[in-house]
Amino acid sequence: MPTPLPQGQHIVVTHICINEPYHMDSLQMATDHYNIGFTIRGHRRTVTPLYSYSYQAGDVALLPPFILHRTLARYNEPYERIMIKFSPEFVKPFIQVVGQPVFTRLYETFVYHFSPKSQDKLRRMFFDIYEEYQKDSPYKEFILQGMLFRLFTTVLDEHLPEEFSMNPKPLSPPLINAIVYMEDHYREQPSMEEVARYVGFSAGYFSRLFHSQLGMTYSTYLNNIQIRQVQILLSTTNKSIMDIAHETGYCHGEYLSAQFKKRTGLTPSQYRKQCLLERDTVYLPQNKKQS
Repeated sequence: MPTPLPQGQHIVVTHICINEPYHMDSLQMATDHYNIGFTIRGHRRTVTPLYSYSYQAGDVALLPPFILHRTLARYNEPYERIMIKFSPEFVKPFIQVVGQPVFTRLYETFVYHFSPKSQDKLRRMFFDIYEEYQKDSPYKEFILQGMLFRLFTTVLDEHLPEEFSMNPKPLSPPLINAIVYMEDHYREQPSMEEVARYVGFSAGYFSRLFHSQLGMTYSTYLNNIQIRQVQILLSTTNKSIMDIAHETGYCHGEYLSAQFKKRTGLTPSQYRKQCLLERDTVYLPQNKKQS
């Protein structure tokens, strides 16, 4: 269970920096607080009974209480983030002003993406909140409350439009464990039989359970994991196709390219160029403003 808020305290702000991959040991659930965090470094993935989603540096991730979840490192890299935990009582004034539907909508989307300019702004806001939290002041929670509410409105006003898809069917605990295992070991191309044994099922039963709850075959889901990692590396690094193939479990670059084009309609090089063009387009208004 995540660490609860200290008795009599309505908000906790933490800044962590870990120089090695960090995984939560098991599925956990907060019962007394909401989370909102800003990722400074690293790529993360959260798995829950209902859905899974990824986020990385520059993203804001949110989680309401009573959601069973586990977060995983996506790569062998440092992880740094600022996390704000707060009680439901702490945000009642915000809800009274903007309305419950607005706050509900805020927390129905679990990851928000932003332009580089907004990322810098949010980074400063999170660090300002963290610095204020360190102060010994009788008015600290009152000040932090206002800063948090301003953070909420900034997230709502400046996030990039993007659909968030979630699996509509609840997943059974054994299947959650299977997905976590696949996320941890996808580079090794684990067979369906291997994962079935890991969760204590026969291969035949596991195959039927997997398809009935996820709507796709085991091999398709495993390939989705690999393709997603390829997309992340293509868009965020200058690594060669061969290096990316080795890092994501493909036997060689040509096979990766064939699978990638089959799934996305683009070659890896075309996808990387598209990401660079989109990034330049995001920067363009800021550059024009400065000129």
